[in-house]
Amino acid sequence: MLNYRQLHYFWVVAKTGSIVRACEQLNLTPQTISGQISLLEDTYGLPLFRRVGRQLELTETGRQVLPYAEQIFQLGNDLQSMLRMAPKEQQILFRVGVADVVPKSIVYRLIAPTMELDKPIRITCREDKLDRLLADLAIQRLDLVISDSPMPSHLDIKGLSQKLGECGISFFATATLARNYGENFPHCLNGAPLLIPGPETVIRSRLLRWLAEQKIQPRIVGEFDDSALMQAFGQSGIGVFIAPSVIAQEVMRQFDVELIGQTEAVTESFYAITVERKSRHPGIVAITEGARRELFTPASD
Repeated sequence: MLNYRQLHYFWVVAKTGSIVRACEQLNLTPQTISGQISLLEDTYGLPLFRRVGRQLELTETGRQVLPYAEQIFQLGNDLQSMLRMAPKEQQILFRVGVADVVPKSIVYRLIAPTMELDKPIRITCREDKLDRLLADLAIQRLDLVISDSPMPSHLDIKGLSQKLGECGISFFATATLARNYGENFPHCLNGAPLLIPGPETVIRSRLLRWLAEQKIQPRIVGEFDDSALMQAFGQSGIGVFIAPSVIAQEVMRQFDVELIGQTEAVTESFYAITVERKSRHPGIVAITEGARRELFTPASD
C-alpha cells in the first residue's frame, strides 16, 4: 500500500526545490526526509530524484508522480477546510469544466443562477480542451462540463448530455469596418476580413457551409479556438467576428463594436455534460433550469 507520508515528503521536496527548504517547512532533519524518500523509491524500484551538482532534479518517473501527489494533497487540503467549517457554514462544492471554445459571457450567464441558491456554494471553474475535461468528469474530478457539443458517442463514459439551448449568430465590427461592410447583409461579407472559430469548434463548419450556400467569399484573416481572443482581435479592427446572438447587446457594450447582421440559419448550441449520479446536484439543476427559463428559447434534444 502506498505510504502517504513518504509521498508527502517527496511532494514537499519537489515543490520547494531542495531537501534543505523542505526541512524548514516540515521541521524535520535532512536524514529523515531523504531516508523516507529513499524508502519510497526502494518500494517501487524507481528513482524519483537525481542529483545534478548540488541540486536535485526530478527524474522522468518523478515528473509523472508529481501531478498525482499534487491532486492527492490538494484534495486533502480541501477536505481539511471543509471539516473545519461550522455545519451552518459548509458550502456545496461545485466543480465545473468549461470547453475553451465556449464564449466566456455565455459561461458566466449559465453559471450565475448557482450563486442565488439558498445553500452556500463554492464554485471551481477550469477551462481546457473537451477531451481532457471529459476524462476528469469520468473519474469524478468534475461535476459538470459545459461544451458546444454533446459527449462524443465513441467515448466509454456513462454520461448525460443535456442541451441547454441554441441561438443564431451575430456579426460584429468596429465602426470603421462597419462603414465599409455594414450594408446589404449578408452579401456585405463578400471580400470582408473575417475572423472565424477554429477547427475544434462545432460552429465553424456550419458557418463555412452557410457562407458557401450564400455564395459569399470573405477574406479569412484569423482562426481562433478561444472566442475571447477572437473578440479581442475583432475589437482592434482586424476583422468582422461572430458571437451568439443571445449575447449581442453585451458584446456591443463590452467591445465597443457595431452589429452588422444576424442569421438564424447558423445556430450555436450549448450542452451540460455530467454523469448520471451527479445530475441532481443543485448547481447543475440551477444551470439547466436557468438556461431554459432566462437565457435561451426552449431547446429540442
